[in-house]
Amino acid sequence: MEISNDVGLRDLLVSSEEEKLCSGFKFTEGPVWVAADNCLLFSDIPGNRIHRWRPGSDLAATYRAPSGFSNGLTIASAGNLVACEHAGRRVSRGAYNAAGEDVARRFEGKSLNSPNDLVIAGNGTIYFTDPNYGIPRPGGPLFGDPNAVQELDHQGVYRVTTDGALSLVVDDFSQPNGLAFNQDESVLYIGDSQDKIIKRYDVAVDGSLSGGDLFADMSDDDRRGVPDGMKVDEDGRLWSTGAGGVWVIDASGERLGVFEMAEHAANLAFGEADYSTLFLTAQTARTAVSSSVSRYAVPSVRRPRSKRMTHEYVAGRISRLRLRLRLPLDRDETTVGQQTPSSGD
Repeated sequence: MEISNDVGLRDLLVSSEEEKLCSGFKFTEGPVWVAADNCLLFSDIPGNRIHRWRPGSDLAATYRAPSGFSNGLTIASAGNLVACEHAGRRVSRGAYNAAGEDVARRFEGKSLNSPNDLVIAGNGTIYFTDPNYGIPRPGGPLFGDPNAVQELDHQGVYRVTTDGALSLVVDDFSQPNGLAFNQDESVLYIGDSQDKIIKRYDVAVDGSLSGGDLFADMSDDDRRGVPDGMKVDEDGRLWSTGAGGVWVIDASGERLGVFEMAEHAANLAFGEADYSTLFLTAQTARTAVSSSVSRYAVPSVRRPRSKRMTHEYVAGRISRLRLRLRLPLDRDETTVGQQTPSSGD
């Protein structure tokens, strides 16, 4: 791992060593941690598959094939897998280990472009981005239907409410891509991979967006990478793939640093015990980095808390605090942290 522009990033990483988990893919995206199955799901877009990796293995099994050239994935509160599919030009939802059905496929009578990434609010509302990367381009890679033609005159961001109503919430992006809520879902960050910027939107009670202030600008950074996959941690910091690697930016917009892996990552997700392992999907391999932070427990995937979970939650918080203060971990805390699966995407 190579760390640059460091003004606090090293304090958020337990180690600067990356762990290679599995490899042999074409181009991977959309990682999501599935606590109920203790595994990581991710898409291999040109491979037209969703893969499932379990801790301790150096191989990933096929979860779904064909996948509709899926990209972004997330888990809904009922445990359903929700996916953005380039080939079907749709957002799908299906029971875990089952096929998906349409959530959104057409807007005002026209086919969507190629849904790319998505998030689900605590009330079940889905927000997704719809660039045209799945529409064939001369000389470009095939990420969907080879005969697809763009019907819409924009690359937008959409909202699907729980009653199935689809609405366009932002239409002025060049190529909207990754998106992430802050901790209380009052802010939605959305990246534009063509313009190499990230915007910050205020989320109203009715789910509408306003603002769209510039939050991060990578347009003058000529290093490899663009804003793509992103997540927010428990303290409000945005972790986003981008120019030169993964950017970590605090809620005020200050960049804390950038770290690059042996293979440039396009997307990321927190997972495993206490959400503190950062999984990264690159072109051919999956890697992981241990952090001293945790992703916040988003309502859409939060599990009911038993006494055992409460004990483990508190122990995990104490362990992270010790890591931040560089204090030795108690043996019991280390054991709890290693044994506790945790939900998160």
